[in-house]
Amino acid sequence: MMNRWHVVKRLLPLLAMMSLLLSACGREDLSTLNPQGPVAEQQFGLMKLSISIMVLVVVIVFAIAIYVLIRFRRRPGDNKIPEQVEGNHKLEIIWTVIPLVLLVILGVPTIQTVFGLAKDYSNDENAIQIKVTAHQYWWEFEYPDFGVKTAQEMIIPANTTISIEAKSADVIHSFWIPALAGKIDTNPGGNVNRMFFEANKPGVYYGKCAELCGPSHAYMDFKVKAVDEASFKRWVTAMKAPAQLPADPAIAEKFVNECLTCHAIGDKGGTLYPNLTGMGDRVSVAGFLMNTDDPLYKNEGSVYDNLKRWITDPQEVKPGNHMPKVKLTEQEIDAISKYLSEQKLDY
Repeated sequence: MMNRWHVVKRLLPLLAMMSLLLSACGREDLSTLNPQGPVAEQQFGLMKLSISIMVLVVVIVFAIAIYVLIRFRRRPGDNKIPEQVEGNHKLEIIWTVIPLVLLVILGVPTIQTVFGLAKDYSNDENAIQIKVTAHQYWWEFEYPDFGVKTAQEMIIPANTTISIEAKSADVIHSFWIPALAGKIDTNPGGNVNRMFFEANKPGVYYGKCAELCGPSHAYMDFKVKAVDEASFKRWVTAMKAPAQLPADPAIAEKFVNECLTCHAIGDKGGTLYPNLTGMGDRVSVAGFLMNTDDPLYKNEGSVYDNLKRWITDPQEVKPGNHMPKVKLTEQEIDAISKYLSEQKLDY
C-alpha cells in the first residue's frame, strides 16, 4: 500500500502540469486547431504532419523498449552474458537511415509551405492592403486604398487575400489571428513586416498580441470581422460619411473638446488614438470588454455599460494605457456613452 502511495505522489505533479497545459486549450475562438482560412489550413497541415511523425516515433520506440524489457529480462538462475551487438552495421544503417527519411518527409513540405507563405501581396491589385500599427494597448488598422482608418476591429471581405504591413508605434508586439494565420512581430523603429491571410467565410475571428508588451498585454485583443463584398463596400462608405455630433450643444462641445482632440468619429477629430466611428457595432470596448449580456463572458455588459466603465476610469480597466482620465461629470459621461453606443454603421 505504501509503495502505491509513493507512486501516486510522484504522478500528482505530472497530472497537475498536464491539467494546466490542457486548460489553455479551452477557448476555441483562439485555437490554431480550428483553421478558417487557407493560410491557417496549410499551417495546421504542417502541425498534423509533424505530430504524426513524432507520435509514430514515440510508439515504435516505446514498443521496442517494452519488447526488449520483457524478451531479454534476466530470469532467475540465468547468469549468462547476453549476446553483444556492438559494431552491427545493419542496425547502425537502420537507425541512421530512418531518421533521415523522416526528416525529408517533414522538411520538404515545411520548406515549400514556409516559402509559399512568404509571398508578398503588397503590390497585388486584387488584395486588400491594410497597414497594422500596434500601440500600448490597442490596434490601429489603416486601409490606404480606401482612405479609411479604424481601430480594434478589422473589417475584411471574405474569400479575398488580405495583405498586411505590420509595425509598432512603441515596443515590440505580435499580431496573431489563430484561426486565420500564424503570428508576425510588429517592431519599432520603422521596421515593417508583411504577411497575408484570407477568411473562408463571413464571421468574427479573435486576435491577440502574442508578445509580452507591458502590464496590460493580456488585454490587447482585437477582432477581425469578415463580411461579404457588398457589405465591405457599404462599410467603407459609412466610415467616410460625415459625423453627427450629440444633439445637446453642451454635450457636443464637451465631446469635441475632451474626446475629439485625440480620437476621431466620421470626418471629425484627431488621429492620435482609436477611431470611434461605429462604436455601437463593435464586438467589444477596449478590445476585451465584450458587448453582450451573455453571462458566459466574465466582463459582460452592453456597449453603453462598457463605454461608461472605460471613460470613467481607463486605468482601472486597462492599466498602463495612454488614455488620461477625462474631466467630465457623471452626467456628461453618461450622455457621451449613450451617444457613442448609438453610433452604428449600416453595412
